[in-house]
Amino acid sequence: MNDLSQVREGWDEIEAEETHLLRRMTVKESLRHYLALQRAFELQLQQTESLFRAERLAYLEKLQRRLGMLARRMEE
Repeated sequence: MNDLSQVREGWDEIEAEETHLLRRMTVKESLRHYLALQRAFELQLQQTESLFRAERLAYLEKLQRRLGMLARRMEE
């Protein structure tokens, strides 16, 4: 257990730096990184698609509901 707590030490600083770097990225840079990750993991994503389909669809349904609620609020 001590080893795990040592790994977590300083993690807040790492996450803060990651957030800082991500905010400095342009949209073009961000898309480039996203597409590179997509290319790197495409085969694994395809192979495991059936394992995560239900979870992904549930998330998309929840997102659609939330976006619908937001749209209604904006109309009011």
